[in-house]
Amino acid sequence: MTLLRRWSVALFAAAVPLMLPAQPPVPVEPAAATARPSNNPRQDSNAVVAAVEDKIITVEDLRREIGPQIPGLQRDSTSEKDFFDKLDALQNEVLQEMINRVLIVKEFHKDEKRHVPDSYIDNAISETLLNAPFSGDRSKFLAYLKASGLNARDYRKQIEEDLIYRFMRDQQRKSQNVVSPVRVEAYYQEHKDKFYQDDQVHLRLIAFNRAPGETDAQLLAKAQPVLARLKAGDKFADLAHEFSQDAKSTKGGDWGWQKRADLKAEFADPLFKLAKGQASDPVVTPDGCFVLYVEERKFAGVQPLSEVGADIEKILADQMARESEERWIQRLRQNAYIRIY
Repeated sequence: MTLLRRWSVALFAAAVPLMLPAQPPVPVEPAAATARPSNNPRQDSNAVVAAVEDKIITVEDLRREIGPQIPGLQRDSTSEKDFFDKLDALQNEVLQEMINRVLIVKEFHKDEKRHVPDSYIDNAISETLLNAPFSGDRSKFLAYLKASGLNARDYRKQIEEDLIYRFMRDQQRKSQNVVSPVRVEAYYQEHKDKFYQDDQVHLRLIAFNRAPGETDAQLLAKAQPVLARLKAGDKFADLAHEFSQDAKSTKGGDWGWQKRADLKAEFADPLFKLAKGQASDPVVTPDGCFVLYVEERKFAGVQPLSEVGADIEKILADQMARESEERWIQRLRQNAYIRIY
């Protein structure tokens, strides 16, 4: 049994002080909840989980990273066993990231000219203090540091390493952001099914809500002046802003792109018969009267490369960057001393 597996329950129990308010947790049997590999919590926290070059990673280090994620695990777990299985997987994932972090920070410091300006660290700490869960309350922040077993200097060092970690990964990914047109076209030809689209309409509408006892004729009478102004050349969006009684009136009645399947038949049938720039006759329903307008149309079929090329380029650039980063981290690991207990 690995040390990680042995510490699952201990990590769970020790992480409680760092948890944010959460939904009722998955019930844990009393014996399991109190189980520990030793009788000394401090000794438990200081136990070594991994050694990476000249740095050790302790149970306490791992707990600090995992603690904020435990409420989410509790909410997503269906049983005690499911919870601890998820906790084991999370521990292993986080530990691998912590190992990578050590190696990446070390790689950064190989160049003696590189350093993180103090102002960057100060700004990052200030931003953390302002955001949730601290919301500018320094006493909450200091309580968090105390619960985490950190002093101000340790926390500052942690923030510096966070900045280095993100910077080095970003630099590595940016080096792989050029995608040739040949690769874009090849991806398009191989994955055309991904770019099929249904009929879609960019919908605007004007809604007249039915008042108690209001008849269809009265609703239609409200719509007639609006239709007249539309025929006279007024913009549909302006009329929607002025007259519509729905939540989108302030946006000119803009309901965005809609598929036929997204709409009720009484709306979809007249709407999808319209061309770009056309408005429907009033559609009367039990809820009210509606005038529909087609801002733009997209017809069913495979989208042309000219429309999806930028999306494909982003997909390929992300894929190349991810693969490049994985190769880079693998090289760092091959040349490093790593031992997981």
